[in-house]
Amino acid sequence: MSAPLEIEKSILPWLGRSMKLTDYFIADSFRTHGIELSQPQLVMLIMLMKNNGQPQNSLAFLTNRNKASLARLVDTMEKKNLVKRLPAKNDKRVNLVYLTEYGRNTLLKAFPVLHNVINTIQKNISETELDTTVQVLKKIVTNIKLAEGNSNP
Repeated sequence: MSAPLEIEKSILPWLGRSMKLTDYFIADSFRTHGIELSQPQLVMLIMLMKNNGQPQNSLAFLTNRNKASLARLVDTMEKKNLVKRLPAKNDKRVNLVYLTEYGRNTLLKAFPVLHNVINTIQKNISETELDTTVQVLKKIVTNIKLAEGNSNP
């Protein structure tokens, strides 16, 4: 029988704690500034700002969500007038998701708040520590994807 795992000495609880605190901190910061965006909505708006008019199925892959979960997210965002869905010109079965003007303005309003959140979270962390942390987190993502059988980390 192997020795009991000392979970508190592993990275796992610290990942969970830091992610939960980060999610709450971002949500509170947005709420304080009158921005009604969830973290998944923020990610979606950023993706559409970079490349507007994405097929809904591609967004599911890019956001690491299943199709049903992404459809619910897009439905909610459509009701909030952040995005709109239009059928593709060459294939009416494919829905393309576009950023609305309101969605774009909401994202532009969120950027300074997000910038402040990042500055607060990274306060007193050196460039070297930041680089090391990012490299370690990338390795964790790779390890998980490889364990799931996904050879495309």
